[in-house]
Amino acid sequence: MRIRTLKYLAYGSNLHPARLRERVPSARPVGVLGLEGWQLRFHKRGRDSSGKCNIIRSQCPTACVYAAVYEIDRAEKPALDRAEGLGGGYEEKRVATDCHGEAFCYIAAPDFIDERLLPYTWYREYVSIGARFHELPDAYVRAIEIVEAVPDPDAERREINERIMAKLQDR
Repeated sequence: MRIRTLKYLAYGSNLHPARLRERVPSARPVGVLGLEGWQLRFHKRGRDSSGKCNIIRSQCPTACVYAAVYEIDRAEKPALDRAEGLGGGYEEKRVATDCHGEAFCYIAAPDFIDERLLPYTWYREYVSIGARFHELPDAYVRAIEIVEAVPDPDAERREINERIMAKLQDR
């Protein structure tokens, strides 16, 4: 019998369940975890040329990325793959978790990493709103909120994302 659901590990703009459900309606949060030995970065080149989230292995003994584990319907995974840019900037990675079994996430392809990139302010806010929703540690949320970001020069895209964020903050 084939399993109908998959576990997805969200650490960036998909942290907030309402944001993720726009892409994958079946998404259901099942827990939060810390990935010790990993670091959150905003250095993945997005389609809009700004910095998007990525996680990388770190040698720092205190490094930890917090993520939300979601259960999604297997049939919806191709839609999430398209939204995340699987094969066009992100690669899929399987991660073994202690309490939720194996989950998949998206990791930036090496050719799409650029340390000079900055996120747009609205993108950084998606990540911090999701982190606050899941009540991640205050120091972790503050570290996200102080990441240097720039205003999106595309006024229409900025306004669309700001409207979406306003709805998320009301939830």
